[in-house]
Parts: sequence; C-alpha cells; structure tokens
Amino acid sequence: MRFPLSPLAFLFLFTGNVHAQTQYQNSGWLFLLNNTKISKKWGAYLDMQVRSSDNWAEVRNFLFRPGITYYANGKNELTLGYLLNQTFTHADGTADNVLTEHRIWEQYVYKHKISTVIASHRFRVEQRFIERAGKDQLFAQRFRYFARFIIPLTKEMKDFEEGLFVALQNELFFNIQHKNELNHRFFDQNRAYVASGYRVTKNLDIEAGYLNQAVKGLNNNTVNNVVQLAVYTKF
Repeated sequence: MRFPLSPLAFLFLFTGNVHAQTQYQNSGWLFLLNNTKISKKWGAYLDMQVRSSDNWAEVRNFLFRPGITYYANGKNELTLGYLLNQTFTHADGTADNVLTEHRIWEQYVYKHKISTVIASHRFRVEQRFIERAGKDQLFAQRFRYFARFIIPLTKEMKDFEEGLFVALQNELFFNIQHKNELNHRFFDQNRAYVASGYRVTKNLDIEAGYLNQAVKGLNNNTVNNVVQLAVYTKF
C-alpha cells in the first residue's frame, strides 16, 4: 500500500536525479524522550528508539542517545551528546549482521509560543563514525534542522498542562562532509510528521502519528511510511 507523499517529500524526490528509482516501505517506530533537570542550569537528555524493517518484519534499528543540557534560560538550550545506532540486517541465505554507527552531536534548541501554540526549533550537528559492510569505516558530518508545533485542543487554558493536542513537525537533513560517500548530494532526507496526542500531566505526553521519511540514496530514493508511537517525559 502506498500513502500520499507530503509536499516536501514530493519536491525532494522528483527534483535532482529524475532517473533514480523510488522504493516504498512501511515501518513502525517507537520513540521515548526524557529531559531531566539536575539543577537550574543543567540537565540530562535521553532518547531511545526502536525501528522496524519494511512491513514490520523485524527490528532494524536500535538508537540510544544520551546528552547533557545547559539551560541558558526558559527559551534557549544547548546540548552535547553521544549516539549509538545499531542496524540489524536480515537477508535470505546469509547470516544476520549488525552494523554500528557512533555519533557525537551538538544541538541548540529555541522554544517560544505563538498564541496558544507551543513551538520549538532545533539545530543539530552530528559527527558520524559509520561502520560499513565490506568497507572501511566512514567519518561524515551532517546538519539537521527540526521544527515542531504542539497545538492544544483545550480552549481557554493559559498554561497547557492536560488535554488533547495535535503535533506537527518537519526535519531536514544535510550532508556537510563526505557527501560523495553517502549519496553525492548536500540534501540527504526530509521527515514530515503529524500526530495526535494527550498531555497526561505537564510532565508526560503520549502521541501516535504518521511520519513520511523521504531519503535521497546513492542509487535509489526511498519513501518510508512510518507509524510512530512516542512518549515524552520531563522532570
């Protein structure tokens, strides 16, 4: 089954190399994110993800991403962290394999409100140490810009602490070093996402939604239709 492409994904896939084939996949992602304040200025960051392969056949990726956050004020945050990304490959007639990627990452987050809408913008740089099957390890750097908007469905609430909401977000990925080893392009991928959720308390959000991941590959483009379940906590 093929789902409609988001406008950004459509623009991305059908510009540039028009001769590239497009592969369509369907998968599921489980996403857990926690921010814990240790003091007024410092905190711990952690997100973990489990992602399935095409058609939810088996686990394909496990991601573990801890970090340390500095809170400049209520709107500005800086985080330095590490990521472990394990990719599990399963192919008929061959032994299962695990490819590991390590990353160091730095990010800046700016938060603000537009009327009752809660907005956040994230700028992240990644230093990637990528294990490749049959090849030497690759070092590459990538830049990511992420925008997220939470739209409360509860009216006349000054501070949104409980109730239903809609989440809209988009993230752009750009290769800034060794792009020729990846896909020969500065533009790497786009992730557009829409979800509905419930804020149980001011410290706990649960949401479920659809994510369209459009990836520009070395030889083929990929459109991944993702059903995502996400849990956000903060203390």
